[in-house]
Amino acid sequence: MLYREAGDYKTSYTSDQALFPLKLDRWFVLIAVLFAFVGVPLLANEYWLQAVLIPYLIFSLAAIGLNLLTGYAGQVSLGTGGFMAVGAYATYKLTTAFPDLNILVVFLIAGLITAAVGVLFGLPSLRIKGFYLTVATLAAQFFLLWLFNKVGWFYNNNPSGNITAPPRYFLGYTVTGAPAPAVVRYLVALSFLAIFALAAKNLVRGRIGRAWMAIRDMDIAAEIIGIRPLHTKLSAFAISSFYIGVAGAMSIFLWLGSAETEAFSIIISFQVLFMVIIGGLGSILGSFLGAAFITLVPILLTNAPAMVGVNLPIDLQKHFEQMIFGGMIVVFLIVEPHGLARLWQIIKEKLRRWPFPY
Repeated sequence: MLYREAGDYKTSYTSDQALFPLKLDRWFVLIAVLFAFVGVPLLANEYWLQAVLIPYLIFSLAAIGLNLLTGYAGQVSLGTGGFMAVGAYATYKLTTAFPDLNILVVFLIAGLITAAVGVLFGLPSLRIKGFYLTVATLAAQFFLLWLFNKVGWFYNNNPSGNITAPPRYFLGYTVTGAPAPAVVRYLVALSFLAIFALAAKNLVRGRIGRAWMAIRDMDIAAEIIGIRPLHTKLSAFAISSFYIGVAGAMSIFLWLGSAETEAFSIIISFQVLFMVIIGGLGSILGSFLGAAFITLVPILLTNAPAMVGVNLPIDLQKHFEQMIFGGMIVVFLIVEPHGLARLWQIIKEKLRRWPFPY
């Protein structure tokens, strides 16, 4: 009853084209952001921060990056795990080669390096598309992991082949490494996600985003009206890879602490792609919702037997979890192929018309 457009008058083009035109939406987002920055650090314990919330923030950032490429620009990619590995290994090399360089600046530089690699592997999109482009990005996934495995320079010739996040500090707080508190790492990841999500939301509403969507919907018609496919597709690969590279850097330095290339296997690429599809293609909000679904539902399924007092063998419980989770994905895609973002949009439309028929 309160969620109405009637009476919420717009007196300028700026207010009419605002990011959140309705006042209630603005209040909801403001309260959610304040709770994330203030309430969660006060209420969440170490387990929730380390095992649930930090990976959720990192995968949300990766999903936004892939959604910019696949959902808005229409370029399907299965190289997300490889690009995350580029960001992680670039951050490791930069922190070990330049120990005095600010760690937040290192994350951004690693994102730029990943953007350059993304542009390189995005060049085939100028000639191929669809299934063939998917295979090309899949080749990038395998090539990048092979490169980081075989060339010892990337992991400083460590006999174990692992890369480990060294301790780094910002404003007197330990941000990375074993001594870094989980709440500090959570706030750093949340700050990056909030800034980049806002930037992505404004980006897709502007000239660049409209060019991406024109190429996605009909590339020949877009080229006829003056949109350059070369510039548009490569910009999508660059910006998407930048986001994914920063997510890969944070996955090692803010979450895992130490890992090898298996941490960025093809499974990660499929997981992020499922986040985008389930959340909703072409939706920034869908990236958050899809990441929540893929991240939180397996945890719920793992703890469900104990919650109802059923004790199952670990291997059988894991098999049931995978079967139920896969079935949920299939059923959900049949019921609502446009994702969770579309469901949320339908709910808001019904609220705005209630109690009138829809």
